[in-house]
Amino acid sequence: MTKRPNIRPKALRILSLSDRATTGLLALGELRFACSLGRSGKSFLKREGDGASPRGAFVLRRLFYRQDRMPPPRSGLKASALRESDGWCETVGDRNYNRLVRIPYATAHETMRRADHLYDIVIETSHNERPRIQGHGSAVFFHLRRPDGGPTAGCIAVSLRDMRIILQRVGRKTRIVI
Repeated sequence: MTKRPNIRPKALRILSLSDRATTGLLALGELRFACSLGRSGKSFLKREGDGASPRGAFVLRRLFYRQDRMPPPRSGLKASALRESDGWCETVGDRNYNRLVRIPYATAHETMRRADHLYDIVIETSHNERPRIQGHGSAVFFHLRRPDGGPTAGCIAVSLRDMRIILQRVGRKTRIVI
């Protein structure tokens, strides 16, 4: 019996009815998953705090998960457990803008180990990475959806069930196209 090659899709594509839509479909080959977008829809001109999901193609970088809530997810991406001290700098002008930081941190930051379940699984994207431009948006992640399916602050989100299916089919070269 011949073993099938492990073929990973090159892209996750976000489909929506308009640039203002806050929900859409995430296409992975022939599969489709409901997803949430930013509260301001999608934008080519992403700015810090605008609530828009940035338009473009981004590589899936680091996969983080809450080890106190689940085992490491099965994925072609390396999984790292979130630590109590993990935060993400959101302060325009800070030398660590749009980077993982250790908290407590002196300027505005997002806590990665949230009380809710949105970051039980969270994937860093390459948005605003190289070059990193101050004010062009930070903390654009692919993470878990709110129970009511509501919009994100500028990320892409899917249900836990769907995330588990998606993670088994992605790898280091997979891009998310918004």
